Amino acid sequence: MSTSAGHDGVTRPRVGFLGTGWIGRHRMAAMIETGGIEAVAICDPSADCLAEATALAPGAAVVDSLEAMLAGGVDAVVIATPSALHADQSIQALQAGAAVFCQKPLGRSGAETQAVIDAAHAADRLLGVDLSYRHTEGMQRIAPLVQDGTLGALFAIDLTFHNAYGPGKPWFFDPAQSGGGCVIDLGVHLVDLALWTLGFPAVDDVQATLLAGGKPLGPGQVEDYATARFTAGGVDIRLACSWNLHAGREAVIEAAFYGTHGGAALRNVAGSFYDFTAEHFTGTGTTLLAGPPDAWGARSAAAWAEQLARDGRFDPAADQFAQSATVLDRIYGR
Repeated sequence: MSTSAGHDGVTRPRVGFLGTGWIGRHRMAAMIETGGIEAVAICDPSADCLAEATALAPGAAVVDSLEAMLAGGVDAVVIATPSALHADQSIQALQAGAAVFCQKPLGRSGAETQAVIDAAHAADRLLGVDLSYRHTEGMQRIAPLVQDGTLGALFAIDLTFHNAYGPGKPWFFDPAQSGGGCVIDLGVHLVDLALWTLGFPAVDDVQATLLAGGKPLGPGQVEDYATARFTAGGVDIRLACSWNLHAGREAVIEAAFYGTHGGAALRNVAGSFYDFTAEHFTGTGTTLLAGPPDAWGARSAAAWAEQLARDGRFDPAADQFAQSATVLDRIYGR
């Protein structure tokens, strides 16, 4: 891996940022703050987004394409573009020898996702996806309770993600561009949380109901409300997610884990997308494990940047992205 020396003389991986909207800039700032990488190139069609990104990395070159970014000799590319572009751009970067950190979903289908993982394997380059809810303090406290047996034999997980105002960009509602609706937009986080907590066991018996405007999907539509049920390692998992539900608040987000000796849940606070509590339940008793404030939003990006600085080679944990994508495929009946 080539590196460049910063002003302090320390060599760091050279990273390009493809897409510098709010999420892209937020992840960019977190990566820079680790001190482990150098932002050397930025690309975005919006002059306003470029200006704000340049303020974060004044020395970065502004380029007009991924091709130009790769030609500049970057060690890694951070991708925060529309979903339809993720797989192709990730593969292009990996085949050029650059590591990749991509916004979710990595692909619009299991096949696209697997193609990216295969490219990362072949190139022996680090591949990361922004599955940020793993990095909340709450899930970092809950996961060990599941894994060390504190909750006993786990038998059920309830997953909920209702976004009461939904996405604002038209491509979200085009299945060819998005790969689906609220399930691939929101449910991807929850499916990953459940499988990650359980250690990615085999998944069986996937059933789902997908609705648009309260009715079964028609041609060219994506779901704005979905429920699904499946088992993973023998654990019964129920998922509900939506856009524009009359929820009485901006968001309802929960991941609840129930075992023979206790339960635990991550829940958002007062409709917030960012503030969460984590609680441990025993019978009717509740113990608080974690609560706000918790600046978790870009921890996955920072962790990837730190790993890149240590070793940019392929991490076998990336194979897990394919299992979550396969569950989504089965929810969609693909």
